[in-house]
Formats: sequence, structure tokens, C-alpha cells
Amino acid sequence: MVSIPHKAFGLTLSLLTLCLTLTMRTAAQSPPAEQPPRTEQTPSAGIPPASAQTSTAQLGPERRADILMARKMYREALDIYREAPQNSAVVSNKMGIAYHQMTQIGQARKHYEKAIKLDPKYSEAINNLGTVHYAGKSYRRAIGQYKKALKLAPNSASIYSNLGTAYFARKNYKEAAVAYKQALALDPEVFEHRSAYGVMLQERNVEERAKFHYYLAKTYADAGKFELALQYLRKALEEGYKERNKIPDEPEFVKLKELAEFQQILTLEPRVL
Repeated sequence: MVSIPHKAFGLTLSLLTLCLTLTMRTAAQSPPAEQPPRTEQTPSAGIPPASAQTSTAQLGPERRADILMARKMYREALDIYREAPQNSAVVSNKMGIAYHQMTQIGQARKHYEKAIKLDPKYSEAINNLGTVHYAGKSYRRAIGQYKKALKLAPNSASIYSNLGTAYFARKNYKEAAVAYKQALALDPEVFEHRSAYGVMLQERNVEERAKFHYYLAKTYADAGKFELALQYLRKALEEGYKERNKIPDEPEFVKLKELAEFQQILTLEPRVL
């Protein structure tokens, strides 16, 4: 064994201590190692994450335009529909609806007619062409289109509703009531739908609002939907329906006579809107 003198051992230990101290001091003064930038970011308000943007971009033009239609961005939707195949009856019909919503009825008609030419059995486009005639107050022609559409889609509540409204506009109230009754039988919510977008339009505009709501009240009462019947009856009176003395004698309202709300409606003098 080699013997290390006491003084040499002390010197060696001192040098080691000095080196360790210098190393620690250097490490403390050195700047921290540069960290790689974070790639995850919180998306800003209103800006979808990159994954959502990518999935939207992967949709076809028709689907992207449908999304714009749902947002009521009709002009922007038209621009995208033009990127879709123009030999599609469905695309032509949707373009017609976009123009219709912008009240460009001439362009709407042009695209509905194109859709029918591409697919003569396309009942939705035939119905929509009927709404064009209705908008022009050509009620007889509108009725013809609705009947034609019903031959292809006999279970369409919306088309029956449109047919009833066209009859109503011609003051053919009996035929209107029959069509409304059939529409309600096919879809109990047909008159409550509020969506403005789809492949088929449902006509809402009538000149005699009070009488229209009165007939809806009768239709609902006949179907046993008393709450809606009372709602539309009250609305009809508020809109100025004048033949209120005939209300108690209407056969559709027989089952309502014992209801307190019905009796209250008859006694009140509602403020005409």
C-alpha cells in the first residue's frame, strides 16, 4: 500500500473542494436550457380547433352549402352550391330555395323547373314550384302543382298543408279544411314547424290571418288537440275574427264547451292586434 503524506493529502482534498465549488457556481450562473415551443394552444373564441376546420374542409360542396343555408347565409350558400355537380336535381332544388329565401322568385322558379326537368318525379321541387305560383297569387296553378306533387308523395303533410292554404286563398274553405285535416293526421306538428330550410317549402303567408287561425283552431279541435285549438281560437279573435257568435255552434267545438278557458274566451273582449 502506497502511503500518502499528511500534507499532500490535505492539498489534494483542498483542490477537489475548490473544483466542486467552481462547478456548482458555474451551473448556477448558466442560463436555463432553452425549452421547445409548446404546440398546444387554446383556440380563440369563435374559431374552431384545427381538427374541426380540417373536418369541415373535407366535406363536399353540397354539404358545406347546406351548413350555410342552416345559418341563413343564402348568398354564400349559392356560391358553394355552384361548385357541386350542376346535373343534380337536389342541388338545383336547393339553389331554388336559396333564391326563394332572398325573394328572388324568378331565379327560384328557374331552378325548381330545372330540378323537375332533371327528375320529373321529384315531388319536393314540384311542391316548391307550387309555392312560386302561390307567391304570384296564381292559386289555381299552385293547387295544380300541389296535387301533382301529392300523386308522387301521398303521405306528405307539408304538401297537404300547402294545398289547404292555396284553397284557403281562393276562399274555398271547405276544401281547405279537408286538406288541413289530412295534413294534421299525417303529422300532428305540421302547423308548428318553424324551420325555414330543407328541400321543401311550406307556405305560411295568408291574407286573412284571423280566419286562417280560426280554421286551424277548428282543425285542432276536431283532432282532439284542445290546447292548440284554444290557442288559435284566441289568436283569431285577437286578430279581429268577427263571426264570434257562431263559435259555440261549430260542431268542432262541441267538446270544448265545458272547458272554463273556452267559456272565458267567448266572454272576453280581446284587444285586437
